[in-house]
Amino acid sequence: MEMEQRGEQSISLSMSRIAEMATSAVTKREKVVKSSETERKERMDISYPLGTSSLMEQILSSDNLNRAYLQVVRNKGAEGVDGMKYTELKEYLAKNGEIIKEQLRMRKYKPQPVRRVEIPKPDGGVRNLGIPTVTDRFVQQAIAQVLTPIYEEQFHDQSYGFRPNRCAQQAILTALDRMNDGNDWIVDIDLEKFFDTVNHDKLMTIIGRTIKDGDVISIVRKYLVSGIMIDDEYEDSIVGTPQGGNLSPLLANIMLNELDKEMEKRGLNFVRYADDCIIMVGSEMSANRVMRNISRFIEKKLGLKVNMSKSKVDKPQGLKYLGFGFYFDSRAHQFKAKPHAKSVAKFKKRMKEFTCRSWGVSNSYKVEKLNQLIRGWINYFKIGNMKTLCKQLDSNIRYRLRMCIWKQWKTPQNRAKNLIKLGINKYTAWKVAYAGDRIAYVCNKGAVNVAISNERLTRFGLVSMMDYYAERCVTC
Repeated sequence: MEMEQRGEQSISLSMSRIAEMATSAVTKREKVVKSSETERKERMDISYPLGTSSLMEQILSSDNLNRAYLQVVRNKGAEGVDGMKYTELKEYLAKNGEIIKEQLRMRKYKPQPVRRVEIPKPDGGVRNLGIPTVTDRFVQQAIAQVLTPIYEEQFHDQSYGFRPNRCAQQAILTALDRMNDGNDWIVDIDLEKFFDTVNHDKLMTIIGRTIKDGDVISIVRKYLVSGIMIDDEYEDSIVGTPQGGNLSPLLANIMLNELDKEMEKRGLNFVRYADDCIIMVGSEMSANRVMRNISRFIEKKLGLKVNMSKSKVDKPQGLKYLGFGFYFDSRAHQFKAKPHAKSVAKFKKRMKEFTCRSWGVSNSYKVEKLNQLIRGWINYFKIGNMKTLCKQLDSNIRYRLRMCIWKQWKTPQNRAKNLIKLGINKYTAWKVAYAGDRIAYVCNKGAVNVAISNERLTRFGLVSMMDYYAERCVTC
């Protein structure tokens, strides 16, 4: 009997305990719900520490958003489909910043379509650029700033494009090292319209391996499928990540990092800058095998398209990579880099535009634009060997600038007067001034060269390519 009573008491206690636990659980659940609702209402006023917050809250932190705003303004850029200029962003965010933040938290933010712009290519084709609205550029920049450090730990050392503290020149120097180690057969793989053909599902699968925050995954997906405006007509963006967005370079590297890992697994020497990739091997047979296998991986595993008409196997001398060409220095017994012939031709074309005699601007403005061109070009190609080239281009630039000055003097009387003022004797000055419209002949040599000397052009403000190259060059 006692045992039966004790059993009944035990059962009674157990049931009572279960009931208490159930009541407690319901109470706790209600508290959690209420707490969540309260928290959601008060979120705008809460400061989230970087170490404990969700990834989205890191993106929406004041410090990160301020840096994103400054970067967007620094980049300037054209207007998107809404017509808002970057100069209007500050005022817009002051009014709508909190709304945008809450929309991002609640997954209600909707990116606008990108504006399609076609940029002519040197080979005659066009490159499609997608220009997001300035607001979307701001949000994309904020996302990229948080995701970049995460993925930087995963990216391969031989990847140089769109990465902090890395540049095209480093890629060229690495390639030269591999070539001079005996890997003098090059597999040059060209991806056909890479940014326009990225498979969204494959890309999001790769991102999902690292990023577990659903809010961030959601907004990245929304940007991929935000659509395109072409001449006021909307078009779905089923594939691709538009060039021009602040997030696109990072997404490109995330996708192509899979290629880097595959090439590393195969023990290949490679260099990649964005979608420009070259692989260096020791023999032609190996190069052809690598071309087949890597092309198959790119198309089957990554869902991208290899342009076989532009992809090739060649020696370094036949390669154009990131604007550089390569040659073998027989004295140094090694390969070296220089500006490719196509890059030189492009420079000359631009230089001729800035020294066009019919361009209705002042010569001082022409010199200003020439200096920008010279400095930018040499800063990019400074690791290449181009002393002789710089001398030739210097001579050509000065000759064309002399023609601009000669034309600006207009009348024979004024030309003679200016020549005399610059130290030419009267007889020669008047003879040259009345030489007719043979401007090219007159400015090529003789009195005009003496009057408008190299030193005078330097004092006028023209930068010498040779001098600037000697100052900036890096021996490789």
